This record gives sequence, C-alpha cells and structure tokens, in this order.
Amino acid sequence: METTSSPGLVGAIRIDLVRLHETWMELVFPRQLNVGNSVIGKWKPQTGPQRATYSAWSALGVPLVAVVYPLLLLGFATRFHAKRLDSAGARLGLVGVILLSLVVWGALSAFARYQFSTTGFLAVAAASLVATLSAALAVVFSRVGGRGTSVLFAYPSAMTALFLPPVVAALYSPTLSAVIFPGSQSVAVWILDNVLTVGGLNQVLRDQFTLEGFAYVLMWFGVAVPLGWLLGTVVVLADIVRPRRN
Repeated sequence: METTSSPGLVGAIRIDLVRLHETWMELVFPRQLNVGNSVIGKWKPQTGPQRATYSAWSALGVPLVAVVYPLLLLGFATRFHAKRLDSAGARLGLVGVILLSLVVWGALSAFARYQFSTTGFLAVAAASLVATLSAALAVVFSRVGGRGTSVLFAYPSAMTALFLPPVVAALYSPTLSAVIFPGSQSVAVWILDNVLTVGGLNQVLRDQFTLEGFAYVLMWFGVAVPLGWLLGTVVVLADIVRPRRN
C-alpha cells in the first residue's frame, strides 16, 4: 500500500509560500493556481512582452508574499478557532446562542446585584445586552450569504461581542472605569500616533472629539469593526491558499 508522508514544517511553509505566490500571479495571469486539478495546465507567457510582464509581476510578488505570510498564519489560527465556535453555534442554533448568553450574563448580573450594588448590577446588565446582541448578529451573519457577508458583518459582530461589553460595563462601574478607561486612552494615543497619521486625520480627531463617556464605546466599536474585517480577510486568504478539508 502506498502511503503519503507529511511534508513537515519546512515543507508545509514552502507549499504555502508557493500557493500564496501563485495566488498573486493569478490576479493578472490565468491558470496559475490549482494547476494539479487543471487538465489544460499552467498558463505560460509566449511572447517577449508577455514574458517581461510575467517576470516583473512575479518578482514584485516575492517581497509582498514575505510580508503577507505572517497574516496568512494569523488566518490559519483564526480559521481554526472560528471553525470551533461556528460548530458550537451550529449545534446550539440562534435561539440556543441567545438563551445561553442570557443565562450566563443573567447569572453574572444576579451575582453583581447580590455582591455589589445597583451600579454594579447595571454595569453587568448593560454589558450582557451588548454581548447577547453582538453574538446573535455574528451567528446570523455567519449563516446568511457567503464569504462577503461573513467578512463584512459576522467577524466585526464577533469582535464587538468581545470588546464592547467591558467598556459598556465601565460606564456604570467606577471600579471597572479605573482600569478600562486609562488603558483605552493609551490604545487611542497609539492608534492616533501610529495608524491614523495619513492626511493629518489624527489631529482632526484630537480637535473634534474628546475621549470621555460614551466616546469610549464608539472608540472600541471603531477598533472592533476593522479588526473583524482584517480577521475575516485573512481567513479568506487562508481558505484560498490552503482550502478546508470537509
């Protein structure tokens, strides 16, 4: 019986890099990806201008592949955990996810009411509403449509369910606000100084907005949505380079 051996870590990396580069080539040239499944075979340039363009595009893709590969690894890791969460969501269903969230957060709210004060209860209750709504939206969007819907809506909803509840709770809890808000300010300063520097956008935001109160919620919503888009995009990239095995 013929057996197939695992390519090992180095071999797997080499395969991923080749497929990532082939994906880059297929943006311009036909039949560059999945050659093994094609009867026609890989397209190759025939004329001098075609060969020059092909070589230039190939050379341009080498450094880009080196930069994108860490994102591809992030995509593999995100896809692994997202698949587990998606399987759990499929078993529970939308109603099950909502009920489970209400049970868990309801228990936490009751504990906060008993252990702390009305303020602590309001903090946890507000966080529970945000978490439950965001989790429900993530399940709905992951079931409706295709990859585009998942990237645009499901992943941002999941990130919102992760990031916003502590911030919403901090609006009602002085104990949480003493931890959440200073950390949020540090994150905001880093984003303004390192990410939103194009066109002086960081200065415009500093002049027009003050980070206090509900602005913290808006800030983390503004972080959760692009981060969800990023994670959704790298998962799609991982699916292209290394398709899932059903």
